[in-house]
Amino acid sequence: MKILILGATGRVGSHLLKYILNDGHHVTALVRMPEKIQMNNEKLTIIQGDVLDKDAIVTALHDIDVVISALNTDGTTTLSKSMPLIIEAMQNRNIQRIITIGTAGILQSRNTSGLLRYQSSESKQKSARAAIEHHKVYELLNQSNLDWTIVCPTYLPDTKRLGTYRIERNFLPIDGKEISVADTAEFAFSLIQSRDFLKTRIGIAY
Repeated sequence: MKILILGATGRVGSHLLKYILNDGHHVTALVRMPEKIQMNNEKLTIIQGDVLDKDAIVTALHDIDVVISALNTDGTTTLSKSMPLIIEAMQNRNIQRIITIGTAGILQSRNTSGLLRYQSSESKQKSARAAIEHHKVYELLNQSNLDWTIVCPTYLPDTKRLGTYRIERNFLPIDGKEISVADTAEFAFSLIQSRDFLKTRIGIAY
C-alpha cells in the first residue's frame, strides 16, 4: 500500500512513520524540514513542501492509496486552512481514504446533549483554540464524500507503548484520562486497512 503522511516529523507522525515502514508499506512524507526525518529506507520518499501549498499537496498525492494527517495546531490556523486543499486534491485524484489525528475535545459531551466536549464542562483545557481548529477539520471532512476517520486522543504523554487501550465511537471512553503518543499512533496505523470506522470520530484512552 502507498501512504502519504502529513505531519511526519511530529510526535504522533514520527511514530506512524516507523510503524508503517516496518510493516512494509511505501510512504511519502510531505514535510517543511526534511532534515528532521533521521532515517533511510528504500520505501520512504520525502518531499519538501508546505501543506498550505496546493501544488505541493497535489505532487505528494501522486500514486497514493491512503492519506494520514498527523498535523497539529501549533498555535496557527494551518490545520483548518490546509484541509480544504487536501480534500480537493484527494477528490481530484480519486483517493477516498483519510485518517486524521484530532483531539478528544471534538468528541460528543456525555453530560450536555448536543455539545462537543470542548464546548461543555467536561473540557479541562484553559483554551479552546486547538479544539476549534480540529472542529473545523471535522466539519470539513463530514461535509466531504471521503472515507474519513478522526482518531481523538485525550492527554498525550510520551510514555511507552502499552498496546492495550479503550476506544469508543464519537465519545471518550468513560474516565479516560490519557493515552500515550505511541499507542495513539498504533491505533491510527491499524485503521489503514480497516473499514470498521468510516466517517466517524473515535475516542481513545486507557
